[in-house]
Order: sequence, then structure tokens, then C-alpha cells
Amino acid sequence: MRTSLRAGTALRVGIAVAAALAVLGPLGYFWQRSLVPSSYDMMAMGYPDDGGGPAAHGHSGGLSVADLHGPSGPADVSVTLTARRETINLPGGTKVAGYTLNHASPGPEIRARQGQLIEVRLVNESVPDGVTLHWHGVDVPNAEDGVAGVTQDAVPEGGSYIYRFVARDAGTYWYHSHQVGHEQVRLGLFGTLVIAPSESQTASQTASPAATDQVVAVHTYNGHRTINGRSGVSELTAAPGQVTRARIVNTDAGPIRVWVSGTPYQVVAVDGRDVPGHTPISGAAVLLTAGGRVDLEFTGPARVDVGAGTAIASAGVAAAPEPKQSVDLLSYGTPAPLGFDPAKANRHFEYRIGRRIGFLDGRPGMWWTINGHTYPDVPMFMVSTGDVVTMTIVNDSGEVHPMHLHGHHAAVLSRNGVVATGAPWWFDSLDVEDGATYEIAFLADNPGIWVDHCHNLQHAVDGLLAHLVYTGVSTPYRVGGPAGNEPE
Repeated sequence: MRTSLRAGTALRVGIAVAAALAVLGPLGYFWQRSLVPSSYDMMAMGYPDDGGGPAAHGHSGGLSVADLHGPSGPADVSVTLTARRETINLPGGTKVAGYTLNHASPGPEIRARQGQLIEVRLVNESVPDGVTLHWHGVDVPNAEDGVAGVTQDAVPEGGSYIYRFVARDAGTYWYHSHQVGHEQVRLGLFGTLVIAPSESQTASQTASPAATDQVVAVHTYNGHRTINGRSGVSELTAAPGQVTRARIVNTDAGPIRVWVSGTPYQVVAVDGRDVPGHTPISGAAVLLTAGGRVDLEFTGPARVDVGAGTAIASAGVAAAPEPKQSVDLLSYGTPAPLGFDPAKANRHFEYRIGRRIGFLDGRPGMWWTINGHTYPDVPMFMVSTGDVVTMTIVNDSGEVHPMHLHGHHAAVLSRNGVVATGAPWWFDSLDVEDGATYEIAFLADNPGIWVDHCHNLQHAVDGLLAHLVYTGVSTPYRVGGPAGNEPE
């Protein structure tokens, strides 16, 4: 009897152990696979996706990211930006512990003309995690892109770094840290960059340039939405008959709606690219994705709202209710050539965004997936210079994602199967709603290693980050390591 009991107990224990192993074994395997080394080459992580084009995955003996820098010679615009960890004083007495550039947040507004050589010296006085500057929306040479661990090492306390690039395309842009960016950008390490048309282009324009050219940098500090660091309503000086160009920059992690009261307005540029055939708009708002920019023009006194009671307004122009309608950039404006033919694309990629339970660097949770894979086992989209590329972005993750491709501008071909019929919708930052499918196209004309990620930067930290990689390009920089590089 005792022998039988002992045998039964042993059997039950054996079954329990086997069941535990059956559960813990796979969990241990997936936990182990999720671990990220303390220092690694981005090119050694993930897997290459050739998009139907020729495979060429070797990186030795080719171009180094470090060689893809801007030109030498005297700079036309020279700026020094000193990054500090210090308290930001907001109007009304609110104090926010954060980061500044030249003792201010936003940092200094940089202005240049198209064709000028810009030189920016970044000095890290007291940011303990190191800092970089990414030129958001500016298609700079790869070495100037400012991504820690990919295009440079983070600048340590007491260190400095020089960025040099030609202001190739006129438009509205911004700059921000790409080292621990989910914290540093939110806490103030950013500023704006405006590239005006060259003097020859300005002289050839038939329309008069805007008499008032106003940057509207939207940022939320600790729950306080601001424009250019000011909360509430700021003054907009605009006389009757005077044309104003409002350059709206969304530096936050989520989309905002922007609208104009008091006069019709026009969308004249999106993400630094002109919109041909722009027409007057009344009673509708523009949805502006995180990281995106939109230039609005209007005549006479007006009010520009960016939500949460924050606006710039001329005297006597009252606030109007937020419009229910939105401008659809898929059909706004007049069609124009793209400069390449998407029908002749030789690379076709999918970027499917999902979410699932699993491990990320050993941490259990709900993580973002790209094409069914969690970071770091995510695709590297492989291209060669001159390739015409199409990409289908599908979002089934349950949340909206502002997708940002570095180094390139792409055009929206369709949304949810509806083909674009308006002006070319060029973008570098695209709001991809939950349940949406976008088809986009671009020309591979800027060699390097470029991150392609969600600009809700916490999402990037949680795995929503892939790369566009040119064949034959390598990087000498490492994520982690002695420099402590943390790209997001």
C-alpha cells in the first residue's frame, strides 16, 4: 500500500515537473531570445528584407557612415548650442525640471537660406546621459543625422560635436536630441529650423512673400501645452490685407488638430514640401502628426488654435469652436509629377505594426511588433542608390503611430485603398491610424543607415523601430558600450 502511495506521489510530482517544464521551457527560450547585448552593432541585429530586389548584405569594404558627412569650407550660418540640465520657467510661475539649449526651451530658432552651408556646434555642459541633435525632416548626409549608436556617439558631459550640412530644401523643420529621446525631447531638448527660399527663387515668385512669418512650435511641458514656450494665447500681429505664414511644428508624442478662425486659410506646405494648387479652407482643421509640420497662410487678423486653449491670435479675433471636419491631404491641391514612377518600383516592402505579449530585453509585457517580430528581431529594409521603393504600412496594433523615416521624403499613394488625387502628399512624418493601411513611395537617393520608427518615442523604446539600410554601408558606432548610446 505504501509502495503504491509512493508511486502515485512520484507520478504526480513527475507530471507536475513535466508540466512546469513544458511551460517554463518555452518561456525560458523566448526570454533568452529577447535579451539585447549591452553593446551591439545595429547591422548585426534583426534580419535583412530585400523587398524583392537583389540580395547584397555584405557591409565590409564599402562605405562607412562616418564618411557620409557634410561639406567642408566656410559656413554661411554658424550656431553654437549648449545643452544643459536645468529648470525651465514657464509663464505663470510654473517650473519644470528639464533640459535647455542656450538656457532656453525651445532652443534658438535657426534660420538659413536655401543653398547655404549650416554649421552647428553642440556643446554638452551638463546632460548626464549624453546628447545628440537630429535634424528632423532635413535630408542631411547620414553622418550628420544625429542618431546615437548609428551615425555618431552621444556627446558626453564636457564634450562637443559639429554638424555641417547644406540647406538643400526650403521649408519648416526642427531639431531634437536622438539620445534617450523619449525623455530628452519631452523635457525640452529641441528647437526649430526654417530654411527660406534662395534669393533667386524669391525674386522669381509672382506672389508676394508673407509679411509675417511666424513659427508656432507646439510642446507640452508636464501637462502644460505651449506655443514657443508660452501657454495660453499669444499675440499675433496681422494687419488687414497682410499675409501671414504660420509654420506649425508638433514636437509632442501624439497628433494635434490645428485650425484658423477669423479668415479662410490655405495649406501651403507639409513637412517642408510645397503644396501646389492650395485652395482656401474654412470650417475645417488640419490633423498634424507628432513630429510633423504644416505651413498655413491667411490674410488679415486671425486666430490659430492648436488645442487645449493654446493659440496665437490677433486682437479682436474671438475663439471659434473646434471644427468637426478635417482637411483631407489625400485630395487637397493640384496633382503634380513626383519625379519618379512608383509603378516601376524595384523594391516593395511591408511594415506591419502589431502588438503582442512577450519579452523585450528580458522584460515581460505587451510589446510592439513589426511584421510579426519583436525587437531586436525586426527587418532591415535593404536598398541600393537609385532604387524606386514602395512600402505598405499596416497598423493593427490598437493605437495610432506617427511614423518617421529619416533621410528621405516619401509620397502617399493611397490610404485604405483610396488612391491619392490631390497634390503630391510628401511627408517625413505620417499619422498611421489604428486599422489603417497606407501605400507610400520614395526614391532611394541618400546612402546610409536610416532609422524608420514611431515618433511617439516611448513606442520606439518599446520596440517600434526598424532601419532602411543601403547595401555596402556600415557603421563604426555601437548601441550601448562606453558611449552609453541609446538611440531613443
